[in-house]
Amino acid sequence: MSGKLCLCSVFLGLFIISGCNTTHEVAVQPVEIKPIHITIDVNVRMKEALDDFFEEIEAIDEKEEITR
Repeated sequence: MSGKLCLCSVFLGLFIISGCNTTHEVAVQPVEIKPIHITIDVNVRMKEALDDFFEEIEAIDEKEEITR
């Protein structure tokens, strides 16, 4: 009986140790780089340019009114 117990314990020990053996495989795939499309809203620049333009016209009109 002692031989069977020893054989079973050796088998059980080998079975448990074999469960601890793990292998991992990591596959590295190529990275895809896509272009980025950026839309810039130019309304702000146009508004500032128009504001400057009309301020100049208003300044000229005010100078003409003062000289009259």
